[in-house]
Amino acid sequence: MAKNGNGRTSGKTLNLALQGGGSHGAFTWGVLDALLEDGRMRFEGASGTSAGAMNAVVLAHALARAHEDGLKPGDARESARAALSRFWDGVGVMGSFMTGLPLAGVQMLGPWFAQWISPYQANPFGVNPLRELLRREIDFDLVARQRQIKLFITATNIRTGRGDIFSGAQVSADAVMASACLPSLYQAVQVGDEFYWDGGYSGNPAIYPLIYETRSADMLLVQINPIESPYKPGASAPEIMERVNEITFNAPLLAEMRAMEFVSRLLAEGRLDPARYKDVLLHRVDGGAALAEFGAASKARADVAFLRRLFQLGREAAAAWLQAHFDDVGVRSSVEKVSRAKIQPAEKAKP
Repeated sequence: MAKNGNGRTSGKTLNLALQGGGSHGAFTWGVLDALLEDGRMRFEGASGTSAGAMNAVVLAHALARAHEDGLKPGDARESARAALSRFWDGVGVMGSFMTGLPLAGVQMLGPWFAQWISPYQANPFGVNPLRELLRREIDFDLVARQRQIKLFITATNIRTGRGDIFSGAQVSADAVMASACLPSLYQAVQVGDEFYWDGGYSGNPAIYPLIYETRSADMLLVQINPIESPYKPGASAPEIMERVNEITFNAPLLAEMRAMEFVSRLLAEGRLDPARYKDVLLHRVDGGAALAEFGAASKARADVAFLRRLFQLGREAAAAWLQAHFDDVGVRSSVEKVSRAKIQPAEKAKP
């Protein structure tokens, strides 16, 4: 195997599946930072929704810029780490990842306000500081022509109710903002002739583009939206809505993962042609336990200190995953696809 710029042995390739979850996307930033620092992985594709889409675009843009500048692999990874840090520091300075400045009061009033007041009333000019941050940090012409990472950005088409995937030259600031458009807070985002809401309703993130549009069988899911959460009888209205949103945003992912499990089982039984169907090797960095203590409401919190704390948690989780499962990449799944509606650790094969 070849040596990378840091002297580490390289050669393992995987795809990234990056969930959305407001400011909790800073956890994913930490995961990506640790993987880039480690230097033993190459990313072929990245599918992202909402905050996951932003992380994916920032990563792809930075690696593309480094490629055009002729940087060596190790320097390119350091450039990508710096770009992700710069983006999230920008988010922290704004302090408004989930809510545009005119909507700060909406966040304080909670879901009751959002039920009765449309974002077209609360924010008639459609102000969202994130759009300007993206435009400042990202050259979308470069993103459209780059070949370093295959990008897949999911947004929910309001007319059809289905998830549309933006890739290649379709990836734009509008597509990324559409992927992160919560309808209770933001006006629908128009891309071409269609209008879009948050991609989490249709794919958080979408898995199938990574299956059909890439060669790598390995997929790393960075999960920041918990599948399981304890239920307390007598929960408050905000707590109920938080859990409803978690279940809603996980449903498309679970459906795709069950389909993956079904295909893998048929391949193992020799009932499908392996030349036509991919047996996905699934891996996961799980932010659920680490993020649970903050509660779902903290997804709207975006001060620098909080984002840096999530970043550090992500780095620690990625380091633990690399220690436990790096050798699994290219060999076996390190988690089951879906087992009785929840993701279970996979048993390693006995020697």
